[in-house]
Amino acid sequence: MPGDPAHLPDQTGRTLAVTGATAGIGYFAAEQLAAAGAQVVLVSRSATKLDRARTTLLRQVPGAAVSTRVLDLASLASVREAADELSRLPGLDGIFLNGGAMSPRRGELTADGLPVAVGTHVVANVALVAGVLDRLASTGAEHGTVGRIVHASTGFVRRFALAPDDALATPHVLIAAYVKAKTFTEIFAFELDRRLRAAEVPVASIVSRPGVGVDAKTPERAGVRDATTPYRRNPYTPWAQGKDSAAWSAVRALTDPDATGGQYYAPSGALRGLPVRVEPLARTAAPDAATALRVWDQLQQLAGVQLPV
Repeated sequence: MPGDPAHLPDQTGRTLAVTGATAGIGYFAAEQLAAAGAQVVLVSRSATKLDRARTTLLRQVPGAAVSTRVLDLASLASVREAADELSRLPGLDGIFLNGGAMSPRRGELTADGLPVAVGTHVVANVALVAGVLDRLASTGAEHGTVGRIVHASTGFVRRFALAPDDALATPHVLIAAYVKAKTFTEIFAFELDRRLRAAEVPVASIVSRPGVGVDAKTPERAGVRDATTPYRRNPYTPWAQGKDSAAWSAVRALTDPDATGGQYYAPSGALRGLPVRVEPLARTAAPDAATALRVWDQLQQLAGVQLPV
């Protein structure tokens, strides 16, 4: 059955982090989680934008428990520092890995010399997961619950079958580079869940996709979506949804008491709709063992981590 975004399960007592939380889907996911009672940690690279987003969220949800952490996904040093801060929270019940560069310039590299698409959407998140996994697991053990890692993908992965070969072999077309990065995201997410289950770690790895969220249909929020913020035209606007609705799939993955690892949540329609569970793609959810191992090993190597599962 579709989740009901207007009546989320009570999140009181849970601490949930959201990356890319100063605008768009990330901000609205955080707002919805806070309205359901969660303690929300806004995570993004700009301290100024974080302060602005926190102020705006508190106007929408008076009395909400909202904190901030600076994290630049284009710098593994920044990722490690932020992960250390998150791991020292009193508890961490879930994290939505939403952040990533949306409009990289061709040939642009991260601080660590990685192509921006794969560096910010995949490698940084692998490093972040490695840094917070123990805290998610210990919180789950303390509360008798299962921590959640929700990965953001895109419907383009289903439409365009890009081979998961060398992660550093970046396609020249920017949308193809983005789709390839998200293909690696899905393979990593499902392999992570298999390993967590095998190791009996109380953390679930879940994938979500937003559909299409456009500025023209997004509610105004001061400094987040208003006349002072950039406006992007989108040819899909007549058929799309606002970015508040585009957050629903990830929010359900984080909050639905029946959600489990290895699942995939998406809008009920191709571009919009209530959040529903859908069947993941076999080529990302269940690739051959050699492919899964190659992707896993390369991403760990690029992130400079060794996940304990």
